[in-house]
Amino acid sequence: MGLKIVLATRNRGKIREIRKIISDIDVELLGLDEFPPFPQPEENGATFLENALLKAKAAHRVTGLPTLSDDSGLEVEALGGGPGVFSARYGGSSLSDGDRYRKLLEELEGVPEEKRGARFRCVMVIYPRPGKKTGALITEGILEGRISIKPAGRSGFGYDPVFLVPEAGKTAAQMSLEEKNRISHRYRALVEMKALLIREYGLSLKERKEQV
Repeated sequence: MGLKIVLATRNRGKIREIRKIISDIDVELLGLDEFPPFPQPEENGATFLENALLKAKAAHRVTGLPTLSDDSGLEVEALGGGPGVFSARYGGSSLSDGDRYRKLLEELEGVPEEKRGARFRCVMVIYPRPGKKTGALITEGILEGRISIKPAGRSGFGYDPVFLVPEAGKTAAQMSLEEKNRISHRYRALVEMKALLIREYGLSLKERKEQV
């Protein structure tokens, strides 16, 4: 196996998703569960980039390997870009996903459809930059949409039931996992990161075997 990269998460679902997307380049992706436990940094950055770097640098210090990390959230135009980096803590740490999106709908009560624009944003980093002791490769993925009047759908998580995807004509929670992954903000950031990995590390695409 070629290049080893640590993914700064213990979320096995995220690890599987990212492994699948980069499976056609010579990279071995390792999750944090393959290393001894260590204290996770507090995600107190003012931006998605700052939080992604906090996680990547912490994992790199422990493992000594290049580290891939991301941070993402929901930005709502009528809330001035909020909840943003506070998306996972919106309304308080004790709230469930359902409580959070219901609070969001309450905040937007009376806001007309044309002013309910929103986007999911993901910032992804590789730290450190290849051949350097500092610096990072940085990509960003955005999924544009708007906040619905009421929730719909049972798939997904977080704000998916109230996030309308115009190109799909339904909420993210009404989409299949495969359908959502093909257009998600994380997918878009990762596809760009894959291109940077190929360029910066001199990697090449694997030859695909023909199915008989």
